[in-house]
Amino acid sequence: MSRNPKNPLRPLLEEERQQLIRLSRGQVIAASSVARAKVLLAVADGCSYTDAAKAVGRRSGDAVAALVARFNTEGLAAVVVRHGGGHRPHYSPEERERILIEARRTPDREQDGTVRWSLSTLQSALRRSGLPQVSTDTIRQVLVGAGLSWQRHRSWCDTGRAQRPRKRQGQALVVTVVDPDAEAKKN
Repeated sequence: MSRNPKNPLRPLLEEERQQLIRLSRGQVIAASSVARAKVLLAVADGCSYTDAAKAVGRRSGDAVAALVARFNTEGLAAVVVRHGGGHRPHYSPEERERILIEARRTPDREQDGTVRWSLSTLQSALRRSGLPQVSTDTIRQVLVGAGLSWQRHRSWCDTGRAQRPRKRQGQALVVTVVDPDAEAKKN
């Protein structure tokens, strides 16, 4: 015979129940969120914490008790996956925005030494502008976190054309070099 839980699940609102049903059937959300929604629905339907845990492939009802307590205070936010460990981000939202602004800026050939950003040239520019410890991995995480894809959002040079620095008679100039076989090489 099971004992009564210390913190029983509060009655679900109809809109909460509908949202939990939708989440429990989710195909493109985190599996842990689906499992949490199923557990909460099972408890709401009268299952014990242990039976609800076993229904989603878990062993212990203790985690279910913690989830129910969190749901009682936070509501549907308890189903959402939170930070799971590891170091917390070192950069503030303002610093992350600085990284995004710098990445969206068109590089200056003279100042930045490039016409297209790479992670290492972006790192150099950010270090010069006041983020001395920023790494290329941090830059990549911020860009991906903002929904940017390096390949999709990067502008590319024309295939078969390149600008090369040359010296003629002691004078520096930039020459456009054209590869006549560029179209054949694309295939």
